[in-house]
Amino acid sequence: MTPRVLVIIASDPRMSPRPAEAVRIAAGVGAWRKVTVTIYLRGAAVLALSEFPEDLADGDNFSRYLPLVRDSGGVIYAQCGAAQLKDLGHLPVSFQETGDEELAALVAKNDYIVRF
Repeated sequence: MTPRVLVIIASDPRMSPRPAEAVRIAAGVGAWRKVTVTIYLRGAAVLALSEFPEDLADGDNFSRYLPLVRDSGGVIYAQCGAAQLKDLGHLPVSFQETGDEELAALVAKNDYIVRF
């Protein structure tokens, strides 16, 4: 059975390059196809899904690597009800909204959890 890793990103991509680096790492790990990668964006981190990620810290990583996560079989989740969801504009990458109860289920079914 393939190990599963959940990458929880809660840092604000307007202020920190950490979310972009987390997405780059997740895409790189998922590209091995020896690990199933799931990304969960919480709070302001949902801005990584915006129409213009280049305006964020290291924003090119979002437009380059988020699609690779999906292409390698990964899933991208965003916190349901995050205030920034309404500001995303045209969405270049598909994602699923999920609440805190579903996040608890995601944590339980993954072998590894990485938080940024």
